[in-house]
Amino acid sequence: MSKVVVAGVGMVPFRKPGASGNYIEMGAEAARLALADAGIGYELVQQAYAGYVYGDSACGQAALYPVGMTQIPIINVNNNCSTGSTALYLARQAVESGVVECAIALGFEQMQPGALGAVFNDRPAPMDGALALTAELNPEAVAAGVPMALLQFGGAGKEHMERYGTKLETFAKIRAKASRHAANNPLAVFRNLVTAEQVMQDKMMWPGVMTRLMACPPTCGAAAAILCTEAFARRHGLNSDVRVLAQSMTTDSPALYDDRSMIQVVGFDMAREAACQVYERAGVAPSDVQVVELHDCFAHNELLTYESLGLCPVGEAEKFVEDDDNTYGGKFVTNPSGGLLSKGHPLGATGLAQCYELTHQLRGTAGGTQVSGAKLALQHNLGLGGACVVTLYGRA
Repeated sequence: MSKVVVAGVGMVPFRKPGASGNYIEMGAEAARLALADAGIGYELVQQAYAGYVYGDSACGQAALYPVGMTQIPIINVNNNCSTGSTALYLARQAVESGVVECAIALGFEQMQPGALGAVFNDRPAPMDGALALTAELNPEAVAAGVPMALLQFGGAGKEHMERYGTKLETFAKIRAKASRHAANNPLAVFRNLVTAEQVMQDKMMWPGVMTRLMACPPTCGAAAAILCTEAFARRHGLNSDVRVLAQSMTTDSPALYDDRSMIQVVGFDMAREAACQVYERAGVAPSDVQVVELHDCFAHNELLTYESLGLCPVGEAEKFVEDDDNTYGGKFVTNPSGGLLSKGHPLGATGLAQCYELTHQLRGTAGGTQVSGAKLALQHNLGLGGACVVTLYGRA
């Protein structure tokens, strides 16, 4: 098996719906930026994996043809919110196994304003079972008209509050931390600072459980990564400082239904298993990591993910936040980019935007978001339905 080098990364600024180019323009630009960062032409890429959620078949071809029409395989990927990291997972597999020496993973999304909704309403939805359980466990919120996406992650946060005494203010502090980090990221959609008090005073989407600022915004954007073997990097004189040390993708366990727990419904078991596999394969402990980009689609999920990734013991995430162990000067700098809450969440691009940030962190070129002395970086990207990808990067 070949060691996998992250030779180049590219990302366009994330924008609100209607303020960006279309998916072809964004995707092509992200790919060009990744190729330029690597210092190679598209003709050297042997396979492409293009991730997006909202789009017709062959959008990957449409986004990559302006970059080059070299007749290579282009595989289109859709795995809900973990789509970008799924494209990265497949590209990594192809390079590591020796099928190709160089591959590109590209993710993009052209989103509409407002909450996520179904596109195909004439057939069973993939998440019907989980959504039915969510409604059953939260009848009062359903009766009050809380949107389903908020219901799932808000319900998980509510369960953590009831089980461990976690306060609503703790989620507000996580959101405020995201804004402080994003203020230093020129590619983030929201760079304005908000305080925990302002988060608490924002519109209440679920009384006592969630305010509007605790949810990530719909976003348009694109990001890409060039992966290659060490031999390819040496032959072409490429930067091989950053490598994929371990990666795992998991799907749901029976706990999704058996535990009757909203924390399980939003992927806790998937994330914990993926993280354990990565730590074991790389021979490291969570405490060895310095910087983490995790899937904070809601502030509630960031808190839950501290525990599923082993950054703190189960039930102690509130203390983790109170001790500032989730930011600069603490144990782990989580989401230095601003995360999904402030950087934005264009579904197909999110996993590759995380790769972009962590690659620059390990190179020492992250600018205003730089984590001093970063040598190991952990990525967590979650898609309900479900799929979770955890990746560990290291500096050579």
